[in-house]
Amino acid sequence: MIKILVCDDDRDIAAAVKIYLSAEGYDVVTAYNGNEAIAALKDDPDISLCLLDIMMPGKDGIETLIEMRGFCNTPVIFLTAKGEDTDKILGLNLGADDYVTKPFNPSELVARVRSQVRRYTTLGARASEPDVYTNGGLTVDDRSKRVTADGAEISLTKTEYQILLLFMKNRNKTFSPAEIYAAVWNMPSAGAENTVAVHIRHLREKIEINPAEPRYIKVLWGYGYIME
Repeated sequence: MIKILVCDDDRDIAAAVKIYLSAEGYDVVTAYNGNEAIAALKDDPDISLCLLDIMMPGKDGIETLIEMRGFCNTPVIFLTAKGEDTDKILGLNLGADDYVTKPFNPSELVARVRSQVRRYTTLGARASEPDVYTNGGLTVDDRSKRVTADGAEISLTKTEYQILLLFMKNRNKTFSPAEIYAAVWNMPSAGAENTVAVHIRHLREKIEINPAEPRYIKVLWGYGYIME
């Protein structure tokens, strides 16, 4: 039986979602905050999908997703309110797979759950992610934390390494400074976007032949950064 985790601080919503999904034959586990969701995912590797509310007190859905992606690739469908467009986009960029807007149609919710479960089980999403990432002359070995650029090993700070790994795992995806900060520092940016720019400048000085004309991490003005 497919096991699904439902996390929402509104217990009535969590109970209703459990009823809908249980009627479809799913085994449903409930959590009511981000910490409970993380604990459930770590304790039960058989969970195949997580329905995650964005707006929760304490650790919200975005913070929970970031922590999740540090140890599992279980699909995530966000449960969002109508006015949370920015959070939807941020969540999708950070690794969420889909979202359903409250109040939701039970049939739509079930259909989206079926789609993600099918993709997860048939396409082998349980397989571990690759440990070595290559883009042109740049290679990152996440097992040894070794980085080489054009055959030469380079030394990065922990933060520089995490920024580079984020881009190597998500090539051709645009990240705003706030999204990079949230993914690397595991907290909202709170106006600290300039910190991201400084670290990327230092990173370019180490991985680029000509940092003024970067081959790897480029700026899309008005949007953020992208690795092509």
